[in-house]
Amino acid sequence: MLLFNFSRALLRNSQRLDVGRHRDVHRWVAPTLRELRRRREKMGPEAALPRSSYTDWNYGAEIFAFGKRLHESFDSGVLQQAFTHRSFIEQEKRKQTAVGIDDPVLGVSDNQELITQGHTLIQQYVEAFLLTALPRLPRHFVYSIRDALTSEMQLAHLSSHLGTKDIILSAEFPVGEPLLASTLKAIVAALHRSSGDERCFLFVRDFLCTTLHQRDLFEYLSIADPLAMLREYCKEKGLSEPEPRLIGSAGQNTLLAVHNVGIYCDRKLLGTGFGEEQTIAVQEAARDCLRQLFGTELHMKPIDFNLQLSDCTSHLAQRDTQQAANQ
Repeated sequence: MLLFNFSRALLRNSQRLDVGRHRDVHRWVAPTLRELRRRREKMGPEAALPRSSYTDWNYGAEIFAFGKRLHESFDSGVLQQAFTHRSFIEQEKRKQTAVGIDDPVLGVSDNQELITQGHTLIQQYVEAFLLTALPRLPRHFVYSIRDALTSEMQLAHLSSHLGTKDIILSAEFPVGEPLLASTLKAIVAALHRSSGDERCFLFVRDFLCTTLHQRDLFEYLSIADPLAMLREYCKEKGLSEPEPRLIGSAGQNTLLAVHNVGIYCDRKLLGTGFGEEQTIAVQEAARDCLRQLFGTELHMKPIDFNLQLSDCTSHLAQRDTQQAANQ
């Protein structure tokens, strides 16, 4: 009986504590929160502020952490220059002039030279990698893939995911795609000056060339007339003119008609294609032939993303020779 009374007393005390806890929330709290929310929605979303406007901002630490995240050894001065755009320097000079400084000195240079050098390095490394990894692909198609991989949108996408948006020093905010892309080019040039050719090539290979993984390379090739392209290719290689032949068909004069066309060259079957009309089947067969000839089949061997700079040296040397001849 004593134990029963003791347990009832504990339950009664716990209920009193719960009631006291709930009494701490006053009646005015909920209406006040609703009013604050209504005012916040009426004012609209808050304007975006740069990360440097916060009190805990440390630009030196951000520069140091950026290189460590990428596992690269950057010269801190060159890396800071890579993030400094000309618009920022001009803005700071105007601020100093406005407060009475006649000859403002900032002690930092803009990244225009690094952007130009980085653009050249990216073009060279991507092109050399593609020529080595896809030796059977014609040059003008290699240039198409290179231009797609080094486009402004692709470079800006990569730059934003590397965390450059908050570290860029520019008068423009929020940072747009052209600024993000140019910053990435400057970073590549800064890495080249800090760590040399090998690390710079590996950086471009790992972050740009690997976007081709599990992608259909034919998506990058703009071929309006596959059959005409196939005839031109066979003529350049000294082969006989390709000849389309109807292999089979089914469901003629119905909505589900299908035709199977094969293209022969020197009495050898190059490729086949299907289509609801014979003309469509011929074009699909021509695309299949080009895939076989260019080494870009759907079942192609995966691209070797372990290529080193030494594997691509011959193509880099050829490009340098061509540039010297053009100059």
